[in-house]
Amino acid sequence: MERSRHQGMAKNTNMRWRLPLVCLLWEVAMIVLFGVFVRFGPEADAHWEEEKRELNLTSDMENDFYFRYPSFQDVHVMIFVGFGFLMTFLKRYGFGAVGFNFLLAAFGIQWALLMQGWFHSFKNGKILIGVENLINADFCVGSVCIAFGAILGKTSPIQLLVMTLFQVTLFSVNEYILLNLLHVKDAGGSMTIHTFGAYFGLTVTRILYRPNLEQSKDKQGSVYHSDLFAMIGTLYLWMYWPSFNSAISEHGDAQHRSAINTYCSLAACVLTTMAFSSMLQKKGKLDMVHIQNATLAGGVAVGTSAEMMLTPYGSLIVGSISGIVSTVGYVYFTELILARAMVISLICLYFALPQPFLESRLHIQDTCGIHNLHAMPGLIGGIVGAITAAAATEDVYGKEGFIKAFDFTGTYQTRTPSVQGGFQAAGIVVSLLMAFVGGGIVDSSFHLLVLYHIINDSKSPKPEHGFPLSWIIRLQPELEETGMKIGPKICMFSWVI
Repeated sequence: MERSRHQGMAKNTNMRWRLPLVCLLWEVAMIVLFGVFVRFGPEADAHWEEEKRELNLTSDMENDFYFRYPSFQDVHVMIFVGFGFLMTFLKRYGFGAVGFNFLLAAFGIQWALLMQGWFHSFKNGKILIGVENLINADFCVGSVCIAFGAILGKTSPIQLLVMTLFQVTLFSVNEYILLNLLHVKDAGGSMTIHTFGAYFGLTVTRILYRPNLEQSKDKQGSVYHSDLFAMIGTLYLWMYWPSFNSAISEHGDAQHRSAINTYCSLAACVLTTMAFSSMLQKKGKLDMVHIQNATLAGGVAVGTSAEMMLTPYGSLIVGSISGIVSTVGYVYFTELILARAMVISLICLYFALPQPFLESRLHIQDTCGIHNLHAMPGLIGGIVGAITAAAATEDVYGKEGFIKAFDFTGTYQTRTPSVQGGFQAAGIVVSLLMAFVGGGIVDSSFHLLVLYHIINDSKSPKPEHGFPLSWIIRLQPELEETGMKIGPKICMFSWVI
């Protein structure tokens, strides 16, 4: 007993210095990198007066700050308040939901400014940042917050920071491929933010799966006040989602159109969610999980096509469908899985499977149901965007509006709507592949950086029994069959940096 107490104290001491050490070291690294690379952009620099004269601007109100900052405020609130409180529905993980979301978002925006800056605003050896860079950094962190929803309650703060480091990096690469190389339009991030973030998180939670997690299902429930706090997150997200989808759209008609399309889609989504939530319950009672999450699916699903000529009634249709799909997903399905078309086929076909199959066979435990709120609506958004782009005509957009909407200039001036639709569809595939590859990279990092500690009584298998620690984790079911009982805390992770 005395020995185990000393071991526990040593473990607590290790945890006491690991997180501060990691946070401080990484912040020092950020300070150094920002000092070397990051500078104010032209509109934030003190040379703005000279810039105004060169651009023939007559007023400071023409500075991009005054156009973008209101949207930035809304997006910022969504990331830190909306996503944080949305995950407080769990009765045992409310502090972790808000606190860890705060931690990973604060670190993520710094790393995102660097990564996205190197790809998009790197000039003469420096990253020039302005208010639009801040919005894009928040978008990137939004993807991380989505992935966090899948692993909430199963990871330590250090694990989350390491995941954030990898995900922000891969998000920036995926974003560059889609927006710069494929030249797709994705104003609201249905593909780059939601699809990528959701499937990245689901891949990671598959890697972190361990059978004893099923013993803690009682902790995944909600109580009255936790559901009430989660509704705060829902309402903030619902109200500000039009700003989210229109934040980086071109000034003028595109930004105006994005807000209207999102507004209509969200409104329709609420009605279909309520309808199907009641319809699918035995006594017709509304489920708070559906109201907290599925009512937001309309904002996700209209993201890619938000600045296109989707039309208000088209937005209502998209919102209605996404509300139905998301609600049905929460009731019956929890994952779209990879289908094996042929033995060595690389073709991915997605179809819905019932929840028992998901957890017992696929070993995917999606804590917050991000597949139903972000993954499926994200795929819907990508598909709607591809169809809307392929159907675009000059009669609908006007000649100049058509060129402006899809940026058919320079090397893309010969691109046709049907070709653009094809590239939009390719963007979905690239985002999925990047998410799965990213999860694999995180898996490799876990094997390199994680030391597995076996925390149980004297009957638990130990390395002295001849099993390496990693083998004990992977052979857990087989070991239990041999009589070596593994307790509920068997697979606790402890990071060694």
